[in-house]
Amino acid sequence: MPEDYTVQTGDCISSIAFERGFFWETIWNHPKNAELKQKRQDPNILKEGDLVHIPDKELKEESCATDQKHKFKMKGVPAKLKLKVMEPPKADDEPADDPAGGAEDGSHVEDPDYNPEPVEDVPVKNAPYRLEVDGQVVSEGSTDGEGQVEIELPPNAREGRLVIRPGTPEERVLPLNLGGMDPISEVSGVRKRLSNLGFPCNATGDELTDDLASALRMFQQNNKLDVTGKIDSATKDKLKQMHGS
Repeated sequence: MPEDYTVQTGDCISSIAFERGFFWETIWNHPKNAELKQKRQDPNILKEGDLVHIPDKELKEESCATDQKHKFKMKGVPAKLKLKVMEPPKADDEPADDPAGGAEDGSHVEDPDYNPEPVEDVPVKNAPYRLEVDGQVVSEGSTDGEGQVEIELPPNAREGRLVIRPGTPEERVLPLNLGGMDPISEVSGVRKRLSNLGFPCNATGDELTDDLASALRMFQQNNKLDVTGKIDSATKDKLKQMHGS
């Protein structure tokens, strides 16, 4: 029977379709999901609470010669994970004082003249990695010359760990909340992308708070945008470009 499914944390069209035996295109392009498609744009980035229509399955028949072996491959399986791994900022680069200013009572006060120094982006080049998904090692390899990795994984994967330089003193473990990115149109989506890119702010929440404004100014300064501390179209476009989604 058809259903209207409420998106949960970690869901995307690919995982919803995979778990129900559909091609992701069948669900994404269904007329009853046209409004969702227009609103979210990207089938892999939904927000908790979105409604996705799941249609009835339709039987498809294929003509095949008898007494022969035939191979069928389900489209969209596996999914691909693309990441760019950056070196963490050095502790010496962190400001000693609250860059936006603080009141005597400990509360946070915005400084409109604060102009943060650009953050240098340093990719993790040609470094060995191990990817664990839902408790299983699914891939081992090395980042490329730009710090990027491209890995195949099941569409319904939920939790992962990317271990950089495993077994060495420089080992670094990056937890992955697969499917957990919110749309760029949401404040929470802006927060998560900034946090992932190394611009310090709380990665959760839908409020335009001081920590978000400070991270936005730093990001805007670093990317030669108008430094406003606000979420504007140019900032969202650059964030999406830098984050990759």
